[in-house]
Amino acid sequence: MRCPFCGSENTSVKDSRSAEDNTAVRRRRVCEACGARFTTFERVQLREITVVKRDGKRVPFDRDRLTRSITIALRKRPVDREQIDQMVSGIARKLESGGETEVSSNDVGEFAMEALRQVDPVGYVRFASVYKDFRDPNDFAQFIEQTSLEDEGDAG
Repeated sequence: MRCPFCGSENTSVKDSRSAEDNTAVRRRRVCEACGARFTTFERVQLREITVVKRDGKRVPFDRDRLTRSITIALRKRPVDREQIDQMVSGIARKLESGGETEVSSNDVGEFAMEALRQVDPVGYVRFASVYKDFRDPNDFAQFIEQTSLEDEGDAG
C-alpha cells in the first residue's frame, strides 16, 4: 500500500478489524519511511458497476460520491457516520447483486432515497430536494404531502 503522505510503498499494518457491519475490513497502517499513520478499508466488490447518467454519459459507480451526497443530506442530523456507511454499503450491495453491470442514476437515487426515508425524514426530504430538482417551496410541500399520503396508505 502506497503512503498517501510521502508515496513510499513500504508500509505495514498495525491493526485490522471489521467495519461497516462486517462488509469491510478497516486497517490502521504506518509508513516505514515517514512514520505517518493512515487508515484503509477493504471491501468485496462483486462486479464493476457503471452508472448511466440522465444525459446518457456513463461513469463508474463512485461509493465516495454517494457517501458525500448522503452526508450532506444528513448534515446536523442525529445520524452517525456508521449508519451512513451501512446505508451506502446496502445500496452498493443492491447494485452489485442486481445482475446488471449498468444501472441508471435514477436507480441509485431511488435506493438512496429509500434508505434515507427509513433513517431520517429530514435527510430524506433534503436529498429529494436536490435529486428531484425542487424549484420553489411548493415543491417541498407537494413532496411532503405525497409522502405522507403514501405512508398512510402503507399503514392502512
